[in-house]
Amino acid sequence: MPIFGSAAGEKEITRAISAVFIEEFMNFAESDVIIIGAGPAGLMAGRDLARRGVKTLIIEQNNYLGGGFWIGGFLMNPATFRHPSQKILDELGVPYREHSRELYVTPAPHAVSKLIAAACDAGVKFLNMTTLEDLMIHDKRVCGVVVNWTPVQALPRQITCVDPIGLEAKIVIDASGHDAVAVRKLEARGLVKTGGMGPMWVSRSEDAIVEHTGEVYPGLIVAGMAVSTTYGLPRMGPTFGAMLLSGRRAAECALEKLEELQVYTPVRRPVS
Repeated sequence: MPIFGSAAGEKEITRAISAVFIEEFMNFAESDVIIIGAGPAGLMAGRDLARRGVKTLIIEQNNYLGGGFWIGGFLMNPATFRHPSQKILDELGVPYREHSRELYVTPAPHAVSKLIAAACDAGVKFLNMTTLEDLMIHDKRVCGVVVNWTPVQALPRQITCVDPIGLEAKIVIDASGHDAVAVRKLEARGLVKTGGMGPMWVSRSEDAIVEHTGEVYPGLIVAGMAVSTTYGLPRMGPTFGAMLLSGRRAAECALEKLEELQVYTPVRRPVS
């Protein structure tokens, strides 16, 4: 007796994949917010925005989500959180223990998988294997991203040239980590100047990264370690609290900007 039904063969599976992808791709050709990077800051920002009814797309150059959140540091996967960021672990239902006063530890795979699931549950959509090539800037305001498939970068230029496409958004968040890829695109045009990442100083960097999270150019918000590169702040090292709180602050900033643009009516429910 067969276990699986025989009605759905190869062609139906192919149609299901392509039809659903194209349907979602067409829908997200225009988003309220596009986030560059599916690391902890990007996932946190996306989760909070989608929970407030904001149409949110995250693009990620890798085939996996989570960025460097899967490991803590030095290829050892316990992830650390300093007070008060453990409160977000409580929100996400991530178990942890207090290692020393105000320092908490949790298995990184458990934490990142819970955060990814929370973002998906909230309604965030993802385009992985997608690389940012440029920003769309109209009337001195960032209004979208120019993207291409990540594997295109590996193709020899003399064999093929694949033009990128544009995805429109009212707000773009650069959560691309140390590379700060979107901010760097503005710097290349002389629109902003970055400070480069400073030396490690965790007790200074976590507060500074959260405090500096915000709009760096009309339409572009910077979050996570991209904040360090943008403003020349100390690097944070292998602790993740500021990533989550920076993502939350980026979401709050995006909500304020959407309200200023009069394109968004807040969903009246708490973020947590």
